[in-house]
Amino acid sequence: MSEEGGADGGRRGFARASWANVLGNVAKIVAEGSAGLAFGSVALLADAAHSLADLVASVVVLVWGRSAFDEPDDTHPHGHDRIEPLTALFVGAVIALLGLNLLYRSAEGLVYGTDIEFSVLLLAALGFSIVDMYLVYRYTVEINEYLQSTALAALAKDCLNDIYTSVAAIVGVLGVFVGYPILDPVAGGLVSLLVVYQGIEIGKENVDYLIGAAPGPEKRREITTALRGHPAVAGVHDLTVFYDGTVLEVEVHVEVDGDMPFREAHDIESELVDRLRGLEDVGDAHVHLDPSGIGEWKESSDEFESR
Repeated sequence: MSEEGGADGGRRGFARASWANVLGNVAKIVAEGSAGLAFGSVALLADAAHSLADLVASVVVLVWGRSAFDEPDDTHPHGHDRIEPLTALFVGAVIALLGLNLLYRSAEGLVYGTDIEFSVLLLAALGFSIVDMYLVYRYTVEINEYLQSTALAALAKDCLNDIYTSVAAIVGVLGVFVGYPILDPVAGGLVSLLVVYQGIEIGKENVDYLIGAAPGPEKRREITTALRGHPAVAGVHDLTVFYDGTVLEVEVHVEVDGDMPFREAHDIESELVDRLRGLEDVGDAHVHLDPSGIGEWKESSDEFESR
């Protein structure tokens, strides 16, 4: 998560984007729910129910996700960064479950048929919902350009899901108008599969953040190259890179001249830490200096170069 604007500025931006999602979902629920009840549209009622669960997810992000901006304290000495992917994981799970529910409803429609009365107001409600969700999506993405919040990114993807489901509902309503009501469950089934897929993808990404998974070999090579680019570094070994929340933490042993003065060694260590923290996605780094030439290390720099 970016620190632009400070923690207070980030918290305010996060809250504004979360509130936009809450209010946008409320407006969509009222519009589609009212039209669906009035004309017996299962597609609109299902889409409104989808947004009801989205509303719950948005409230959870609003209330819980802001804790990621809290400073480290005695009970959380490494900060609260893992709260953010936890909220995003919740959103991903909700999206996947809703997709499965929509898929079930679509299958019911294919088997038992649909009973819907066509009205232009159904299309008007769906058109309003699409515009509503698009505006919320754009606002969320704009704020998240500097926050880089996984929770807000998940909400933005959910806004796109809402647009897709509303488009599917439009196809279904138009199918009723032209005498092909089967289009309603068919379109709903295709979109529900996309919704399930996106929910699973959000969940997989944020599970990696929560369990402290390691990044790919490219990031390890980038870190090793940055360290070995320092003129005082003779070797790199025992490199560990893992996610701490949404940022990477680096632990590494670096070999330097064992006879250099202590103060010089301290300055080199500080330079290496700053160099690592300047890399993309790296949040913190811990560098341990070892005297070069001993050759007792578990993992040598040559092994890194070959990966």
